[in-house]
Amino acid sequence: MSAHDDPAVAENAAACPPDGSGGVRIDDVPPHRTHDFGDLLHAAASVLLAAVIMFFATYLRGITMGVESDVQHAGHALSWLADLPASMLTQLATVAVVVSVIVHLLVGRQWAQTVAAIVAMFGGYAAAWGLSLAISAVPLPALATALLSPVTAFGSTLLPDFYAGIAAFLTAAGPRRIRATVKWGWTILCAVALLLVVLSWHSVAGVLVSLATGRFIGMLVRFAAGTENQGAWGGQVVEALRGIGLDPVSLERRHEVGEPGGSLGATLDDDLVEGSRIYDMTDRHGRSYVVSVLDSQVRAAGYLRQLWHWVRFTGMPTRRDRSTREVTQHHLGMMLGLRNAGLPTPEAYGIADTGESSILVLRGAEAMTPCNLNTLTDDDAAGLMRYLSVANRHGYTHRRIAPATLARLESGTPILAGWQNGDDASTPANVALDQVQLLALLAALIGVDRTLAAARATWSDGELASLAPFVQKAAVPAATRALAQWDKTLLAQLRDRLKALVDEAVAETMEPVTISRFSLRSFVGLALLVVAVAVVFTQLKPDEVIAAVRNANPVMALICVALGFVAWVGSAIELGAFMDRGKRTPMGLFMSQAAAGFTVVSMPAGVGPAFVNLQYLRRSGYRNTKATAIMSAVLAVYYGGTVALILLLGLFTGHNALTGMIPANTLIVVIGVLAMAAAVAMMVPPLRHLVIERLLPLVGAYVRQLADVLSQPRQLAVSVAGMLVLNLATALGFWVALLAFGQRTSLLETVFLFMLAYALGSAVPTPGGLGGVEAALTFAFAGVGVPSAVALSATLVFRVAFYWLRIPLGALAMRWLDRHNLV
Repeated sequence: MSAHDDPAVAENAAACPPDGSGGVRIDDVPPHRTHDFGDLLHAAASVLLAAVIMFFATYLRGITMGVESDVQHAGHALSWLADLPASMLTQLATVAVVVSVIVHLLVGRQWAQTVAAIVAMFGGYAAAWGLSLAISAVPLPALATALLSPVTAFGSTLLPDFYAGIAAFLTAAGPRRIRATVKWGWTILCAVALLLVVLSWHSVAGVLVSLATGRFIGMLVRFAAGTENQGAWGGQVVEALRGIGLDPVSLERRHEVGEPGGSLGATLDDDLVEGSRIYDMTDRHGRSYVVSVLDSQVRAAGYLRQLWHWVRFTGMPTRRDRSTREVTQHHLGMMLGLRNAGLPTPEAYGIADTGESSILVLRGAEAMTPCNLNTLTDDDAAGLMRYLSVANRHGYTHRRIAPATLARLESGTPILAGWQNGDDASTPANVALDQVQLLALLAALIGVDRTLAAARATWSDGELASLAPFVQKAAVPAATRALAQWDKTLLAQLRDRLKALVDEAVAETMEPVTISRFSLRSFVGLALLVVAVAVVFTQLKPDEVIAAVRNANPVMALICVALGFVAWVGSAIELGAFMDRGKRTPMGLFMSQAAAGFTVVSMPAGVGPAFVNLQYLRRSGYRNTKATAIMSAVLAVYYGGTVALILLLGLFTGHNALTGMIPANTLIVVIGVLAMAAAVAMMVPPLRHLVIERLLPLVGAYVRQLADVLSQPRQLAVSVAGMLVLNLATALGFWVALLAFGQRTSLLETVFLFMLAYALGSAVPTPGGLGGVEAALTFAFAGVGVPSAVALSATLVFRVAFYWLRIPLGALAMRWLDRHNLV
């Protein structure tokens, strides 16, 4: 295909001899072996596959046994083959596959490939032997048993080495798309594997692990030995160029200094195409062209990079070009679109495809040269921003603005190059990412102040300020962060300066946009999930819980669950009392308290709800200081009210349970140690200045906000009422749990003793006070006459209603809050 027709060239297209040269002077190296990065990717996938299979075979034995059983039942029709020895069948298959492939390779004079395939076969047999010994030596009998079959045994023959050896051989002899014997060899291998599994000679898990092992060895050998480059070379390139209307008289390849025959690094001559081979071509009219050839085998690394960006970034649409043809066609479309928008780009003639290569032809027009990064001026910065602004307005985004993409035309005009990674019809998030990348790069080269001064001439203050949430390390390419001028504080400076362009109230509401899936927030969320899963699977004792729930009065058990929902309502009232009427919604408040039920499974009691409430307040429009003050007021009401309620109930019930809660003089010792530490810290001048100049103003503002919140009688009274509902509903939940087992106790004494024991148990630094709460409640009520078995059963029922049941409900509430941007 051609970018546009050229009659002067088209009329000169001529027939070409079979070799494709047609008398053209060609300076090119012969095809060489290529170390395909995709081989390493497939090797890693084989290891992952083997690990997954062994996990399923060990821990999900029922599934693997079911698969084997289904396959064997389906194969009853082949029962007449049961008398055929397995060894004879594998030997016949081995001879047929190996001989046919070796003959094919030798006829094709693929000497190195033949040696590599044989070495891989021996390596596959050795790997299966070694892995069998390793698995047999692991103190996990279930794993070895899952791989065992009637014709294998523990030790060096645990895995059927036939599959590993032949799979390694075929992999190293491949790829199968270019050799028919290799393709048929894989068909024979799979057919034999299926037959032997049907006849119960080999296990499914053993066969798959052996195949994955052989595939891994074969890929490593193939990568080390290299595979023949299947791309277009010399006369083939000339033939492809004639197919798009060119008549070459010379084709000269550029070589990397010290690396004859290797691919060039990305250069501006073909707009920074990575891994391309570049040729200088002259037609018979004396016109010069740049020919960029991209091979499929080289493209594997670029495709993997695109996949990594797709996995790493969230909310940012990412292209995934599966072939070199897609890459080149997209690059051509980007250059033509930008030129149509009035922006200078390399002048494209057209593209051609031949074999496993895609060819981009550029006219030898005005050449681009790299920018000298040490001599950039303010006008250069403004020119680059105008260039990007025009491209963005037409829907084009660059996606990878780095130092190498800054270029100049022969006239000295600065432009952005390297648009092959860009995209069209881009989203606002991608446009913002482009702008941040350019701002960060220029800030590193000429400084933040000069960069923003140039930017304000192109973009409005509001548009610049809206970029602040995108100013993150994940948004800036590694090449920019590797500059000698890069400062770790540069992004923070840039973000602060962007926020300073708008009102402080607006700036306070700006929170970082989630760009990377692997941010601190996502890591914390994943860590909490892992802890939650670990807690559920290691601490939950299903037999005891099921027995307790089964023996409980179902009506009372349901009332206990209902009181758990009432406790959420009280908690929502306690928080909502301090919020402005326009910023609180009943559903949002209730869901935020329900979501706290999920965090308690991975955080100590009290920490999870505080975290969720703080995030909810921020998302509801409160600044950090105000949100922290409201959260502190809620905590003050809760803990102060709980202590006061315990003391009050202790006086009315007459119990002396508070005696000995705090050992003599412990409180005064703690206060004295803290005061002494503060005094010593203030004696150090740097710390003293930090406290006076930075911390005291923040503390003062926080204290004023907290005092302002607590000084509102009506809101305080409503919050206290919510605290009472929360505490009493929780305590009544345990009282009802006792009634579920026929244990009648004094309501006031139960509430008092429960609150005291629950407070002490929750102080244990485990997720949700797990273990501590159960022990405290069981021992406390057993100590006042409740039978131990009843106390334990009631505690388990209570924890089901107020802890375990809240985990899935809290997870659903968290998803609801996330969809409504409230957490």
